[in-house]
Amino acid sequence: MEKKLTTAATSQRYDVVLIGGGAMSTTLGTLIKELEPDWSIALYENLSQAGLESSDPWNNAGTGHAALCELNYAPMKNGVVNPAKALGINEQFQVSRQFWSYLVRNNYVQDPSTFINPLPHMSFVWGDDHAEYLRVRYEALSAQPLFEQMEHSEDPDTIGSWAPLLTQGRDRNQRIAASRVKDGTDVDFGALTQQLAGHLAKSGVDVHYEHKITDLSRANTGWDVSVTNNISGEKTKVHAKFVFIGAGGGALHLLQKTGIPESKGYGGFPVSGHFMRCFDENIINQHNAKVYGQASVGAPPMSVPHLDTRFVNGRRSLMFGPYAGFSTNFLKSGSLLDLPLSVRPHNLLPMLGVAKDNMSLVTYLVSELTKSKGRKFESLTEFFPEANPESWEMITAGQRVQVIKKGTDSAGVLQFGTEVITSADGTVGALLGASPGASTAAPIMVELLKRCFPNHAAGWAPKLTEIIPSYGQKLNENQALREEVLTETNRTLKLI
Repeated sequence: MEKKLTTAATSQRYDVVLIGGGAMSTTLGTLIKELEPDWSIALYENLSQAGLESSDPWNNAGTGHAALCELNYAPMKNGVVNPAKALGINEQFQVSRQFWSYLVRNNYVQDPSTFINPLPHMSFVWGDDHAEYLRVRYEALSAQPLFEQMEHSEDPDTIGSWAPLLTQGRDRNQRIAASRVKDGTDVDFGALTQQLAGHLAKSGVDVHYEHKITDLSRANTGWDVSVTNNISGEKTKVHAKFVFIGAGGGALHLLQKTGIPESKGYGGFPVSGHFMRCFDENIINQHNAKVYGQASVGAPPMSVPHLDTRFVNGRRSLMFGPYAGFSTNFLKSGSLLDLPLSVRPHNLLPMLGVAKDNMSLVTYLVSELTKSKGRKFESLTEFFPEANPESWEMITAGQRVQVIKKGTDSAGVLQFGTEVITSADGTVGALLGASPGASTAAPIMVELLKRCFPNHAAGWAPKLTEIIPSYGQKLNENQALREEVLTETNRTLKLI
């Protein structure tokens, strides 16, 4: 049952309230400002600035998830790799690139090199079974126009020319295989998010930092949103016709507070992690790629090991990991009570079912938690045989909350993607989940707008097509449009 209507007085009224200052909220706010310049918007962020949780560059891999190197997006079944999921994610990422290109053309953000840089994407495996899988994957994906530039090799010298650290000191008798796409990217989503938040503030959006949303209640024409100022302690209430809950790991609690029927049955499973980071110039200069490997048995997609070049605040570094961990808080800045306080009668069975049916994940997490520092470093030497522990430091990554939802038989299903939940009347929307996350923020937010404002969709189409030239079309199926879009986004984002 939904919460009862409230009649408490409000201090401010908005057309839109955005909860959370991450990539999702700032993307949605920017789109709405372009589509409806006269709408009043407020953004509330619990921390001191935008992009400090999942969007922060050291809390995520910054891959620019385009399915070029992430093997979990193209699994093999009965000897066959279906390219459909990888294609879908690549299409989504191309939409985000077009959105970012629009931002650059209109001077809404700074020089694109402040948030996106060209970087080859590679997949790298060893052993006969994994090498055979990578060959099949390459054949399936390279036949698709969006992946036609993919290269593949099992020759150590060729692989070494792509990424020298992978082959230096490696046994020449070990079978290895790699695939590469030269036109991948590294994205600093923290820098992009902060620039979008700055643009929103300049565009008339009321941006509030150090403000925590504590409750949402139905009102006659939308929602009353309870806000607490973290510094002064002042409590206020604002009214919004539409509310977007984009608070990362904090979104589930706020979604539950709405009481909308669509929120029933959802739970969350938090996964924490660590990365190793290197600033040694002698090592960094020998590696210029994102290299993803094969996931361990039972590992969630966010725990797929990878050795990455990173560009953060104008400085290059290397990052390896992640090493999965477990903590019951839903945000890096959250509370250890987040998980137990998220349990409701409507999601208890799904959450218990997930625990019962995902013992391989539980086993994996236990094994990760009990690994010594030395054993963790061994994982890096599988990628980089000559790695020296003295050149690497361990850092704490961000929290990720995997979505738990009811299946067809009411049992729990663990979702490793993102889930958009909207109320039947379109007055509230929320985003749950993790990967591919910020990389696909633009298409996800466009879809949310269409679901929540169906009466505006037709009128918005021309502007959306200006922002995203491939709007409503698939680049993989339209050669002329694909070439035009890729050429323009590469030029504008300085990726060539």
